[in-house]
Order: sequence, then structure tokens, then C-alpha cells
Amino acid sequence: MAVDKTSRKILATAFTEGSCHDFKLFKDSRFHCASSVKLVCDTGYLGIVKVHAHSQIPRKSSKKKPLTPEDKAYNTALARERMLNEHVIGYLKRFRVLSERYRNRRKRFSLRFNLIAAIYNLQHT
Repeated sequence: MAVDKTSRKILATAFTEGSCHDFKLFKDSRFHCASSVKLVCDTGYLGIVKVHAHSQIPRKSSKKKPLTPEDKAYNTALARERMLNEHVIGYLKRFRVLSERYRNRRKRFSLRFNLIAAIYNLQHT
């Protein structure tokens, strides 16, 4: 899901049948944005820098190379930028159809999600 930082509106959504990795869904959805747009992602999008040069993901640590204080500060700043997306997702989950197990036809899930996103966009204009 893509959210505009200034207007707080949902710009794009993507869906798939069954479980799918976030980055694979991003590549398969063919969501394109201008190269000047900054994408702020979580660690589910490792490798997005190859697809979109102006994107940022958190830095990871390993046993041999722990995070430096600069890396921790970078991750904190990035988390603050991603906070808007997480708030929007939390707001959408107030609708029970999104927060609980979906028991209707799978084909109609994207339609219902987009309708809820449109309600959110209308409310936040």
C-alpha cells in the first residue's frame, strides 16, 4: 500500500492469491513511481534499491557486524517516517472485514479493500 505523506491519502494497493512476499508483490504489481519520489520501506523490501534507486530500507545487523550508533539513528529516523503508513494500516483495521479472517469470496476482497480505502480517503480530505 502506498500512502502520500502530505495528504495522508492511500495512493495504490496491490493484492495476490494466497501468501506472497512483500517485495515480490511489489514487483508483480508493476507499481511505478517517478525516480524523484522517495520510497520508505521496511525490511520486507530488501533489494528494492535495484528497482528504485531513491528508496530507503532499515539497516540490518549480524552476529559479526552489530549496528553502529549511526545505523541505529538512521533506523530510528526511518521508522519515524514510516509511522504514517503504520497509522493508516491501523486505521483501516478498525473495519472488522480487514482485521479478522476474511470468509467471503476471495475475488471480492480487493474490491472491498479499495472501497474501505476510498472511505478513508474521503474522510481525510
